[in-house]
Amino acid sequence: MTAELRCYRPLIIGRRGAVAANHPLAAQAGLMTLRAGGNAIDAAVATAMTLAVVEPMMSGLGGDGFYQVYEQASGRAMVFNGSGPAPSAATPDRYARGIPRIGPLSVSVPGMLAGIEAMHQRFGRLAWRDLFAEAITFARDGFAVTPHYRHRAGEYRATLGVDPRTAATFLIDGEAPPVGALIVQSDLARTLEEIASEGAETFYRGSLARRLAAGLVAIGALVSAADLAAYAAECQEPIAIDYRGFTVLEAPPNSTGFVLLEELKILENFDLAGMGLLSADAVHVMVEAKKLAFADRERWGADPRSVAAPLPELLSAHHTARLAAGIDMRRAAPARMAATAAGDTTYFCTADGDGNAVSGVQSINGSFGSGIIAGDTGILLNNRMTYWHLDPGHPNRLSPTRRVRHTMNPPIVLKDGALWCVFGTPGADNQVQINMQVLTAMTDFGLDPQQAAELPRWTSNLPGQYANWPHDGEDALTIERRFPDTVRAELTRRGHPVKTVGDLEGPCSVEIIRRDPATGMLLAGSDPRRDGWALAW
Repeated sequence: MTAELRCYRPLIIGRRGAVAANHPLAAQAGLMTLRAGGNAIDAAVATAMTLAVVEPMMSGLGGDGFYQVYEQASGRAMVFNGSGPAPSAATPDRYARGIPRIGPLSVSVPGMLAGIEAMHQRFGRLAWRDLFAEAITFARDGFAVTPHYRHRAGEYRATLGVDPRTAATFLIDGEAPPVGALIVQSDLARTLEEIASEGAETFYRGSLARRLAAGLVAIGALVSAADLAAYAAECQEPIAIDYRGFTVLEAPPNSTGFVLLEELKILENFDLAGMGLLSADAVHVMVEAKKLAFADRERWGADPRSVAAPLPELLSAHHTARLAAGIDMRRAAPARMAATAAGDTTYFCTADGDGNAVSGVQSINGSFGSGIIAGDTGILLNNRMTYWHLDPGHPNRLSPTRRVRHTMNPPIVLKDGALWCVFGTPGADNQVQINMQVLTAMTDFGLDPQQAAELPRWTSNLPGQYANWPHDGEDALTIERRFPDTVRAELTRRGHPVKTVGDLEGPCSVEIIRRDPATGMLLAGSDPRRDGWALAW
């Protein structure tokens, strides 16, 4: 079956380092850093900061991020949680009429930069200031509009029209720029130069923080100077499971990485390989596993300072076997409370020849976030407040100074105590669904990273909870047309609400780097569904 999978891109192979990111210029910045003597962590900083410039619709200094590092020498992994909390003035009463999707009241405290700096301080090799060169250049001199950028800018013109600064920066005469046009961000370039020189301290408690806070006050956002000053990234131990002899590491809550781990533990009770790649049985059981894991997410997914999820129980063989036993292979379970996709994010991964790696995911939530730039900083602000719930009793109910439940998750996979794979994707609640499909494609069906990235995909959307407020959505199993007609017909017969899209029109944008245990070679794959690109040295 694997030989029948036609790939649009080649598998990229190198020994000394690899980078896969959702934009070619960001992957290039990361590889340049590796060639300059940097390690995977240095490359991750350069890649992340460049993405913050060239993918403004996906991530940036005004957003959040999660970064998981694996250090081969110590055999240890660490998660750097750069997700910001709700402002101290953000109470449920303040949002009694609902949470706006864009504009000043949609903005939460940005945490991305603190997370990246904490990661670099712990594991970086090169000087912090040297990792900003490409990001500063592309902000100052401009980057070229891609077809994907043009599409997003056109689709979100209303968001970009909220703020004259934003419209002037990312549109041309109020319209999506043509392919090849330059997007110049001079204010952002000066901000990046200040951060390169002074570190994240200036963003949260220094001169940049004062300018940023003034810009936030001017637009009517709730984030204050005190909120910025109080923020610090969190260093966390990853959570882990064994899946068929592989160790899968994930970020703990407030990330929903535990959902991916629970999905996998449920699937461990089934012979996926025996069912066959892209078969109706394999898709059916994965969709049902996803529904069950998402039901637990709705009960337990939250800032652990508010709700402590019983992760040992949720990820236990007993609990997941009991859930697996309830799956009816003949019929789809009826729609139940579970999340569906909304929001935009970017993903990248890096690895070096020593076996170190970074899995990084960062976001400003919706495309172009809140649509507002903070004063003269050039920083496009997130609209992450829309991830909160307002229902009393919900584990993710809005709470001042607490962190919202995040769909972002940065998986890393080990085999026999060494790096085996680092991979991930943007895509809100689709992330853990696609990550499940990608990992099982490699572990259960033997696909290489490029085949796994391009594999036909599905996503299960159930009514009741979009990621963004008001958390409503359709009941649909969205599936790419490359699945055989007979498979889609059989899934429909079993009760799945099948919705067919084009060959590469499914969600997410997967990036993968896998390390061959026998040779040490790095195998990198990237998703053709966006601007993603993989490079190796």
